[in-house]
Parts: sequence; C-alpha cells; structure tokens
Amino acid sequence: MTKKFKYSLLLLIAAFILIPQPVFAMHIMEGFLPLKWCLFWGAVSLPFIIWGLNSINKTISINPRAKMLLAVAGAFTFVLSALKIPSVTGSCSHPTGIGLGAILFGPAPMAVLGTIVLLFQALLLAHGGLTTLGANVFSMAIVGAFSAYGIYTLLDKINAPKWLSVFLAASIGNLLTYITTSIQLALAFPATSGGFAVALTKFLSIFAITQIPLAISEGILTVIIFNILTSYNYNELKELNVLKEEQ
Repeated sequence: MTKKFKYSLLLLIAAFILIPQPVFAMHIMEGFLPLKWCLFWGAVSLPFIIWGLNSINKTISINPRAKMLLAVAGAFTFVLSALKIPSVTGSCSHPTGIGLGAILFGPAPMAVLGTIVLLFQALLLAHGGLTTLGANVFSMAIVGAFSAYGIYTLLDKINAPKWLSVFLAASIGNLLTYITTSIQLALAFPATSGGFAVALTKFLSIFAITQIPLAISEGILTVIIFNILTSYNYNELKELNVLKEEQ
C-alpha cells in the first residue's frame, strides 16, 4: 500500500470523523429490547461469528498480505457506521460500511469485523448496546453483508460494470440492514391494534425518508474507495478473486 494511498485514506477518514454528529443513533440501544429477543438474536448471530473466524483464519493463512485490506475494511465499517445523521422523523440513521468488506472477503468475515465494530461503538461511543449486540450484529453484519455479497456476486457473474455491482451491493445492503432492524423492532413491539404488520409499517416509515438517499450516498462512497483499492492494491484484489485478470 503506497504512501499516497495511505494519506488519501487517512484524509477521507478524518473528514468523516470531523463531520458534526448528533448524540442519538439507529443501532438498537442498550436495554431497549426485551431479554428474550436479546438472547434470541445473540444465539442466531453466534454461528455466523464462528464461521467468520474460521474464514478469516483460512484467508490469512493463504494470503498473509490480506491483513492490511482486512484492517481497511474494518476501519471503513467503523467510521461509516459511527456517523449519525438525523432524520425528519426525529430519529436518525447511519451508513453501515459493511458492503466493501463483504465484496473483498465474502460475507462471513464481516460478521466478525462487524461484531468488533459494534462492540467498540457500544463501549466507547454509547452507540448501540451490549445486550442488543446480537440484534445489531444480525441486521448489519450478517444480513447487510450477505445481501451485499449476493448482489455483487450475481451482477459480477452477468458481467455488469464493476462500479454498478459495487454501488448496488453497498446501497441495497444498507437498505436491507434497516429493513431487518425494523422487523426486529416490530417482532419485539407489535402494535396493540394490528400486531406485527402495523408495527413493521411504522418502523419502516420512520427511517425510509432518510435511509434511501443515505444508501445511495454509501454506494457512491464505496465505489470511490473500491476504485482507490483497485488502483493501489490490484495484485491483492486479484489474489482474493475480487478482480479478474483482464480488469
């Protein structure tokens, strides 16, 4: 990784960190979910985390140089998912940053990186929570990662333009994260009249106005970072089978 690339990446991260941020966030906060749902989502997420650890160990053993790109993917996820952008509904939304790592390494490792990111945010930024960690991991680091990887892989197989594959993977992965979070909240807090369906409609509407343009923005940023990585880490991406020989 050249000095020019490192400086560009540091400047980009610094720019995002310096953006003013309100003190409320979309990750499900500490103590908000009933205990049974905390335990349920934790149990559902655990196998993916174990799978991700095995996948990371395998990737590093085959390609030790991938450690730097793993660190970049983790940093990208941390910075973007720490941003808190207020919505017109009085709540707020944020990017996820999970799509880039899913494209580079597949979805399983992002369950691990996402867990680490969400744990640090809960401890250091009061963003999310420990009891709700499993729910937040499932929505962002599992559903978001697997959907982004699936979209990217499908489009890549039909030889769609690389920028379009990356853009749609990151954007749709972001949107599906919030759909999943809305489902989690609706399951935990069904409406008194109308039950799950009414509650889901309410939770989806809270974030829709903000999240759609935010997902588009995350898609564009992910394309920019991917292009930078392609320019300065071509060989590493080729070894990870992200790029083909002719690209």
